[in-house]
This record gives sequence, structure tokens and C-alpha cells, in this order.
Amino acid sequence: MAFKDNLRKKIEINALAYRIKASMGPPDSGRRIDKELMRNLLAEGAYEKILERDMELYRLPPMGDQPRLLVLDNDLGIYKTDVEDVVLRKSPVVKEMLNIRNVIKILNDADVVISKKEVSLETLREELIAGLDLRFTREDIDDLVYDGLSGLENRYAEGVEETLHFMADLLGYQPVPKALQAAHHTIWGLRRGGGGQYLFGPVVLYDRMHNNLKRIQQPIKLSDPDDMARYEAVVAGTTAPDQEGSEVFKALGRDVLDAPDRTAA
Repeated sequence: MAFKDNLRKKIEINALAYRIKASMGPPDSGRRIDKELMRNLLAEGAYEKILERDMELYRLPPMGDQPRLLVLDNDLGIYKTDVEDVVLRKSPVVKEMLNIRNVIKILNDADVVISKKEVSLETLREELIAGLDLRFTREDIDDLVYDGLSGLENRYAEGVEETLHFMADLLGYQPVPKALQAAHHTIWGLRRGGGGQYLFGPVVLYDRMHNNLKRIQQPIKLSDPDDMARYEAVVAGTTAPDQEGSEVFKALGRDVLDAPDRTAA
């Protein structure tokens, strides 16, 4: 699979995992995990599906010499045991519950549980991404830059936005917070700082309506009125950005190639 296809797959896996996590709730919330989204994520790994009694299990690659089974239910448990043992613990029949040893297993599964809920989801996400070849060459990045330039030239907003998403993933940019959002714009930024003193910069802004692409290099402090006024002036077009149009994609490409870790991991 080509680098761009693998990068697209990584983004799709992350988006699926984010939506699944959003469907989870605390124990007393009554919210149920979105099983259909979880099936879509599991399909990315082509894991063996096992149906036993009323349970849906997936066989994950073993951890050393230990088997691993994921149970698709609201707990999303990963177990280091075999199918028969998981079925006994999770969906016992009456005759199995008459055995005291079985009852102990049913009441306490701590000896076989590896993880549950968010931890299991994150394990799966990381393993799926680790299976992708995300190494790239200068030619791969040149191709992305060319795609972005072609999208701009042809006023193909979807193509511009997809290439921006690729570049954002490679550079660690994130969608900006509400304070930096603007109507009809797709905006990505590199988040810096912490402790309530967040800065975003560089920031890339694409105006879908006018097919206008800009980049601001200097970090923007959300709590600084001068920074925010400068940012809003760039959005409005009354202050020039640091780069505009085709120069933005060229600058992003240079940043990716100059990064010390030349993979998309």
C-alpha cells in the first residue's frame, strides 16, 4: 500500500477510535459502546470473529505465549485466556454455576483480564497503527505538496482539505479551539504550552468559500488580546499572513522533511 494510503488509513483509525471513545460513558451513565463502530475498527485488523453462546469475541495476536481475546460488549475486555474460559466467566449456564471453582472464576476475573474500556480501545488503536508502514521519502511529501497545489489551482476544496489533514497529521497539528475557529474555514494549529497558557502556532487556515489558504508562523496566545486581534485581522484579510496560497503547502512540505523523525507515526 502506498504511503498516502497508509496515512489515510491511520487517520481513519484514529477517527474511528475517537468516535468509539465518545460513545463510552461512566458506569452509571447508562450509555452503551457503539458496537457497529467497534466492528468497523476491528475489521481494519481482520481479526478472527468467534460467536459463542450470546457473545461476540475477537482473537487478537498473542502477547508472547499468552492468547488474547477481546469481548465485544460494554466492558470491551481483553482476556489472556482461551475461548472456553471467557465463555464460562462471561456467559455461564446453570450447570457450570453448580461448580464452586467455576463460581470463583465467574465472580472474579482479575486473573485473566488484561484491560477494559478505554485502555482496551487504545491498545487496539495503537496496534492497528503499528501495523501500517508510515515511512516516507522526499518524493512522497513532494506528491502531497503537488496534490495540495492542484487542489488550490482547481478550486477543489475537498482535495485541499484532505492534503491539509495529511500534513497536519505529519506535523502534529490539531483542530484549533473554538476561540480560533472561523466560519467556512478549516483551521489546524500546533498546540504549545500548558497550564491554561495554551498557544497555537503555526496555524494554517483554509477558507473553503473563497479557496484562500494562509499560514501564521508566530504562536497565538489565546489569553493575549493583541495576539487575538492580530489573528482576527489575518482571518478578515486586513493583515497579511506569513505565507499564502501555494507557498503554504511548500512550507508545510519543508517542515515535514526537516522534522527529525521522518515517519508518520
